[in-house]
Amino acid sequence: MTLRPLALALALTFAAGVAPAFAADAPAAAQTQNAKAARLNALYEQYWEELLKLNPIQATFQGDPRYNDQLPNFYSAEYREKSRQFTERWLKTIQDIGPEGLSGQDLLSYEIFVRDARNSLEAERFPGWMMPVNQMGNIATLAVQFGSGKGAQPFKTVKDYENWLARGNRLPELIDTAIDNMRQGMKAGVVQPRALMEKVVPQLDALIKDKAEETLFWGPIADMPKDIPQADRERLTAAYRQMIGERIIPSFRKLRAFIADEYLPATRSTVGLDKLPDGQAWYAFNARSATTTDLTPAQIHDIGLKEVARIHGEIRKIMEQVGFKGSLQDFFQFMRTDPRFTYKSEEALLAHYRGLEAKINQKVPALFSLIPKAGFEIRPVEPYRAKSAAGGSYQGPSEDGSRPGIFYVNTYDLPSRKTWDAEDLYLHEAIPGHHFQIALQQELTGLPKFRRFGGETAFIEGWGLYAESLGKDLGVYTDPYNYFGYLQNELWRAIRLVVDTGLHSKGWSREQVIRYMLENSAESETQSTAEAERYIAWPGQALAYKIGELKIKELRALAEKELGPKFDIREFHAEVLRDGAVPLDVLEAKIKRWIAARKG
Repeated sequence: MTLRPLALALALTFAAGVAPAFAADAPAAAQTQNAKAARLNALYEQYWEELLKLNPIQATFQGDPRYNDQLPNFYSAEYREKSRQFTERWLKTIQDIGPEGLSGQDLLSYEIFVRDARNSLEAERFPGWMMPVNQMGNIATLAVQFGSGKGAQPFKTVKDYENWLARGNRLPELIDTAIDNMRQGMKAGVVQPRALMEKVVPQLDALIKDKAEETLFWGPIADMPKDIPQADRERLTAAYRQMIGERIIPSFRKLRAFIADEYLPATRSTVGLDKLPDGQAWYAFNARSATTTDLTPAQIHDIGLKEVARIHGEIRKIMEQVGFKGSLQDFFQFMRTDPRFTYKSEEALLAHYRGLEAKINQKVPALFSLIPKAGFEIRPVEPYRAKSAAGGSYQGPSEDGSRPGIFYVNTYDLPSRKTWDAEDLYLHEAIPGHHFQIALQQELTGLPKFRRFGGETAFIEGWGLYAESLGKDLGVYTDPYNYFGYLQNELWRAIRLVVDTGLHSKGWSREQVIRYMLENSAESETQSTAEAERYIAWPGQALAYKIGELKIKELRALAEKELGPKFDIREFHAEVLRDGAVPLDVLEAKIKRWIAARKG
């Protein structure tokens, strides 16, 4: 998105503190602008309220408890139509007011709202609803995240327990609809690759138990707060046993049987999105959406190849520094297999990460003036999802502060988790990466909620990868092997540009992608396989990281060049983060305004 010329000129002059050319009419113009901005902000608030009611899962993740008992059938055609009408109505409402006269945050909010709404409507051209299940996510694993007592769904009061009873009892309807959608996909030739669905069956097997007490859904009963009255304890225990044994687990068995007996034989041997009907356009759309740019898959592929070559050159410098004799591939093999880089236990791995938290926090004030108020925790990934989960992930805090930001560390297949991978992963997922960016965004109470609780992947993940580049200034990467870990992970994101576009626009196979990863990086075969299958499941998503990071680095270099001794890294980081996640072209425009103001 590009800001309109007049609006951009207004924003530049106001940001620089310079009176616009038509200053004589400024009071009247300001009143008009303020009235329009106030009207839009009131509408954004109304929009968000309606959105949470339409999507109560979003409300629960946000920490808003009002709809914790509701679970609409978001797989149904009726729900999809309702969502489409909702987006069309709100897009028209906002566009009817128009952007004329807006500047600053008000203009950003308008442009982002319109852009995202148009994007949502364009996405409806593609039948993703026909493929609601893959190894990265499905209704069963989502249900466990909510119903196990370890996720966003609270289990503190009797009302909390009754809320999940209402939600959990609706799961069979959603699973039936998901199955029907997949059957429609089978008829239309819109099906998942076999390699993905073969991973789903064991995921379901791990969740299906003969007794309710043996399931992960029993967690809230086993951990029921002691202050819940005895009569309620007995009533809720009986109700949960019935819901789990007679509703949830039978529906999981039904889904498992359908996938194993009907769906798997109909899956495809190809893996690229471009192999589905209208798939080339579908993937090009995904690439634009993920990167918030107009880059084509071919352009992104070329950027990836150039970045891979550049980073290989940096890794060769590390090889010289440590005196390694052999090829780049030999060095990768050494980093993968040498026992000095392994953890002795899961406890040792978690202790390592917790030590990094204290070490890095000491240096944060030198680089950051904006620091979130929200709490932060490090937790291991739950066993039921560890096999297919990434090495680390982040879940944002709740709005009310009752749930901290959580950095999940994967301890599955311990030998594949390397000590040299810890510092960069922590910087990306935790501090100053996702925790700073996401928690700060939620704390920007002056912004419309669709910006506070929404997000642009290219910005979010671009910031996470950029945060990894700050390691030396934050007191880590002092060991050359740990600095290799940073280069390896930067390399990994560059490889994503190559293999994601390879998979979905150039006919690359799953095996070809895994081989490319192993030959060009130090990732283990376990991780390479999981990542390859992730890219197959989420076409285009992996493009966001490197494209976003490159843009932030480009803007920092521009600011350093233009401002010279006036450049302050704390101010630059504050400017990048202060408006939340924005499309990359919006980020570029606002950083250029910031530079102009500092120069003036």
